Amino acid sequence: MNQATQMMVTKRDGRVEPIDLEKIHRVITWAAKDLDNVSVSQVELQSHIQFYDGIRTDAIHETIIKSAADLISEATPDYQYLAARLAIFHLRKIAYGQFEPPHLFDHVQRLTELGKYDPHLLQDYSREEFDEINGFVDHWRDMDFSYAAVKQLEGKYLVQNRVTKHIYESPQFLYVLVAMCLFAKYAPDRRLSYIRRFYDAVSRFKISLPTPIMSGVRTPTRQFSSCVLIECDDSLDSINATTSAIVKYVSQRAGIGINAGRIRALGSEIRGGEAQHTGCLPFFKMFQAAVKSCSQGGVRGGAATLFYPLWHLEVESLLVLKNNRGVEENRVRHLDYGVQINRMLYQRLIKNQNITLFSPHDVPGLYEAFFADQNEFERLYTQYEQDSSIRKRSLPAVELFSLMLQERASTGRIYIQNVDHSNTHSPFDPKLAPVRQSNLCMEILLPTKPLNDINDAEGEIALCTLSAFNLGALESLDELEGLSDLIVRALDSLLDYQDYPVKAARVATDKRRSLGVGVINYAYYLAKNGTRYSDGSALGLTHRTFEAIQYYLLKASAQLSRELGPCEAFNETTYAAGVLPIDTYKKDLDAVCAEGLQLDWEALRSEIRSHGLRNSTLTALMPSETSSQIANATNGIEPPRGLVSVKQSKDGILRQVVPELERLRSQYELLWQLPSNDGYLKLVGVMQKFVDQSISANTNYDPQRWADGRVPMQQLIKDLLQAYKLGVKTLYYHNTRDGAEDAQSPVEDDCASGACKI
Repeated sequence: MNQATQMMVTKRDGRVEPIDLEKIHRVITWAAKDLDNVSVSQVELQSHIQFYDGIRTDAIHETIIKSAADLISEATPDYQYLAARLAIFHLRKIAYGQFEPPHLFDHVQRLTELGKYDPHLLQDYSREEFDEINGFVDHWRDMDFSYAAVKQLEGKYLVQNRVTKHIYESPQFLYVLVAMCLFAKYAPDRRLSYIRRFYDAVSRFKISLPTPIMSGVRTPTRQFSSCVLIECDDSLDSINATTSAIVKYVSQRAGIGINAGRIRALGSEIRGGEAQHTGCLPFFKMFQAAVKSCSQGGVRGGAATLFYPLWHLEVESLLVLKNNRGVEENRVRHLDYGVQINRMLYQRLIKNQNITLFSPHDVPGLYEAFFADQNEFERLYTQYEQDSSIRKRSLPAVELFSLMLQERASTGRIYIQNVDHSNTHSPFDPKLAPVRQSNLCMEILLPTKPLNDINDAEGEIALCTLSAFNLGALESLDELEGLSDLIVRALDSLLDYQDYPVKAARVATDKRRSLGVGVINYAYYLAKNGTRYSDGSALGLTHRTFEAIQYYLLKASAQLSRELGPCEAFNETTYAAGVLPIDTYKKDLDAVCAEGLQLDWEALRSEIRSHGLRNSTLTALMPSETSSQIANATNGIEPPRGLVSVKQSKDGILRQVVPELERLRSQYELLWQLPSNDGYLKLVGVMQKFVDQSISANTNYDPQRWADGRVPMQQLIKDLLQAYKLGVKTLYYHNTRDGAEDAQSPVEDDCASGACKI
């Protein structure tokens, strides 16, 4: 100890002085207040081992924080809060030079002068309003974060210099400034009430916000939609315009869905046979280069999912594009892929028949009918099969499906879109506004139109703005009514607040005003209600919960439509005809869940027919890896892999503990405890009954459940058919257990790896 007291430290201003172990003790003791099973001396012991003469004071802080974080375990979960408090203390010292944050007005004025905040904040709000807002900002709510949350805030969300890593703000300022930006255009006599309520909802983790909103709103960058859907036509002009649009949106933090299914196959005639088409591969490589051209401001890397139909003539080559075998010339490995299927193709599989492959260019009307009219698709498909003048190839359906599922299993990133469910159980009339693709993370389903050039006002780039309810923070489903009003108003305001780098995106947004509200903390919600994924006990609870979510969101959008008018293309929705999600779901679900409707849907139907909807869509269940960590919640609708999960992020390893671990330890059903995908898929089907867009649903396999350590193809096919039967619209990841009990690699947010995840 005597030697330690002689150790010198370097202060932030460069001064050198003896280390003050008593001050360190006081800070750790403060951070440990009211926490169970944490030892101040244990943290001190682990820290002191790593101190050295001349160590900088900021390095001391970081060493203490890491020492506390390393002690997080199932037996001692509260170290996550001790480490978090120490991290907040350190963060504030960096941002403000002291623990106490400044007055909100002074803070905004300083950061506006530094070019970090949008100047409109000082222009739109009076000093008196700043004073009132400052009065209800509760900085002690920073102490409710877990360590994983603070590290994610530091890494992705708090305004900072991403080169020097200097942070300029603390979390409560983030939350209240987002609220101030989103409600700035409300009348002065209303907006402070909305700001306070929204601030309370997000800072108490009732509402979860996605990465683009948390990292971008309040800054001069104004593009906050998480998901961007871009459709490409079969022409060079459209391919070039698509590539340009990808670059613009990847640079603005968005995750991309690219529909390239119209591009004709290799060997097709060009200009009447003057040239031979090079096929899809060169253009897919072009899209890949565009996606990887920007780093999204250091928040995350660009990412995209590219869509094509299972009946495309090049499908056998397209299915292996992500495969590690082969050479670079015949692979496009840095995109993910969405394979599009419908009823007729599944029927060919079930009946052990063949599937015929075509180049879309050679079969007029077939590609359009694939989405808009299933009966017309089947008529045209069989007609073209019998036409000997059309280039085609036929192979057994089981062979094609097996190749697809084999690649899905080996890469984990070959996704599924059931295009018929995407259109028959949709808020859009498929005759007027068919849905032809999804997004990066397979939860957004919106109409698109190809661009012919980057300034094309006839095209539609679909945007969706995300958020989520924290189911674990709800005390009653009745809370959803007020929260829905807040979330719809905030996200709808954001559509007018943000900029649109491509004209077609502005056009589509004005027409549709699409929102996608999902959920986080579902596994905790099941655990605290004494229900489980696998045994059917959660079906009724899930039905009641998602009914309430969709009902209250629709009610909120109808009220907003009464005030501001409906979206421009409300007439292209099924709602305009009085058709609701409860009318179009897959009726096979009734045999799975017999729960009746609890709310007055007929009154809602009448309200919508009278006043319209402000927003064409309102729900989508997205991945939420990072934003779930912010709320110390379980990830989206997924079961956790362990009671303590090890999360890999660009900032290193983070340990996240499930909520109420000690009380609910035996109630949690972990991912690899599920005996099969059956119970999970039934719950997804129940959710999909009410969700108007789609769900980032995963399939999971533990090879050790089978005698030879390999998952049978028949099992993969069975699960795929089960999902289809239950009305599931999309399937996202295929996860295979690799023996790492508690490891979990995030999809970089908020849609993951890239972007959409919230």
